Amino acid sequence: MSNVKQITKDEAYDTVPPGNFGAMMEVDRYNRRTTAFDKIISATHDHFWDPIDPRYIDFDEPFDLEHEMVVSPEMVPELKLPCFQALSEKAKVRFANETARWFMSSILHGEQGALNLSASLCHILRDPGAQEYAANQAREEARHVTAFANYVKARWGKPLPVGATLSDLLSEMVHAQEVYKKIVGMQLLVEGLAMGVFATLYNNSRDPLLVKLCQLAMTDEAFHHKFGKIWADRTIPKLDQEERDLIEDWAASCFQTLLFNLVNPEQKKALYADFGLDWQVVQAEMLEAATDEALREDMKDATNVFRVLVKTLLKAGIITERTKPFYAIYVDMEELNDEDDRMVGDDIAEQGISFLKTVNFGKKAGVQAAAE
Repeated sequence: MSNVKQITKDEAYDTVPPGNFGAMMEVDRYNRRTTAFDKIISATHDHFWDPIDPRYIDFDEPFDLEHEMVVSPEMVPELKLPCFQALSEKAKVRFANETARWFMSSILHGEQGALNLSASLCHILRDPGAQEYAANQAREEARHVTAFANYVKARWGKPLPVGATLSDLLSEMVHAQEVYKKIVGMQLLVEGLAMGVFATLYNNSRDPLLVKLCQLAMTDEAFHHKFGKIWADRTIPKLDQEERDLIEDWAASCFQTLLFNLVNPEQKKALYADFGLDWQVVQAEMLEAATDEALREDMKDATNVFRVLVKTLLKAGIITERTKPFYAIYVDMEELNDEDDRMVGDDIAEQGISFLKTVNFGKKAGVQAAAE
């Protein structure tokens, strides 16, 4: 790890090499515990849920995949393309549901990446408070893996393989020794992406089971996102120009990779082939349909996942005048700048926490802000 450039501006994020377990047993370390994460650690009890307990969620709830779309057709832009018009209505339903399967499989793989990354932070964070938080998140990510695996199994039997783009990015984050790569990549961007995707599915899914699952996951993700925001608040203002450029470039690279994975038809070419369609034809028709003006209009929707990502980076101070033009291609930056720090999905998460309190404590309780 000696050749790795760590950017540590706050002792709460101090690290040791992953193989240096001896450093974890230094007696003075135990009394140097930050209180920065105490609030989100202690709130764990308020948003506890068990994916194998039907009091929280019942994966036996039925859904007619043959005749009903899991998600609203507005979430499946391919259905509007000329090459899809020859498909029968039944085939269109099946394509929409296979697209939902592809999305849910990607989410499942992302949750596995978040689990492994959180566990990897436990090996390198020196501060006991930061380490406890990372261990806590690892536990919550583990239940997400169980929950989304159960959902995919209930609806489709098994998930689709991870795409090469997403696989490479998640692997890079998990194996990265630089803490800023892990936190910016996972805690801010991937967790921000998760909040945007879950909010979109919550508002657009026709499957009540998926709606409930997304809300339960959001009760955890809001706190995971907060961990990254605390890092940004304590780190970004103290960066020198070289360090700031390094972090900004990493964030832009991750954003572009996530954008590529979610909208590039090449990532779904096996799915198109199953319906007798050439992915290159699909891509050409999508490019023709997706004008810049239409893209910007779509970005105005607060639940648009890419808009959520840009807002996450902007409010964290990771977008400056240097990189603003890159994001301005997709989003009205001035409009985002004028918005408050509240993120899409916070209201949904708070409602979910209120429900969980009634289950966990057997009584009505006041709502605690998920990302307070």
